Amino acid sequence: MNRENKRKSFDKGYYKTHPCNETFICNVCGRTVVPNGAGSEHRNHCPYCLHSKHLDIEPGDRQADCGGAMEPIAVWVRKNGEWALVHRCRVCGALSSNRVAADDNPMKLMSIAMRPVSAPPFPLERIEEMTRMMGGDGVLKW
Repeated sequence: MNRENKRKSFDKGYYKTHPCNETFICNVCGRTVVPNGAGSEHRNHCPYCLHSKHLDIEPGDRQADCGGAMEPIAVWVRKNGEWALVHRCRVCGALSSNRVAADDNPMKLMSIAMRPVSAPPFPLERIEEMTRMMGGDGVLKW
């Protein structure tokens, strides 16, 4: 083991201050993920299926013992307009937020962003009835 690999293994928080430029195979889709093209020095999820691996408790600390698949469940927009993915661990349920990478699959991102619109938490056929119940006239005006 060379000196740099030892530091990666034993220095707590190594990835907080050093780039994560390792190639890996996605545990979910099986594709090879290279660090080039992310637009950042910290590749933290697969650009094809957008899944990640539960490695950190705090970003870059590599202290999580779980190792479960982190499923992309939502996107949100930061103050500066940058998109970020919300991941939930399939094993322990932990949540984390990761910047969207430059080479992420745009169709996957849009399908995650549109989930609340395409599958609302109430039946769309009852929206007029629900509007009346809330004091509105129940008539949709287009």
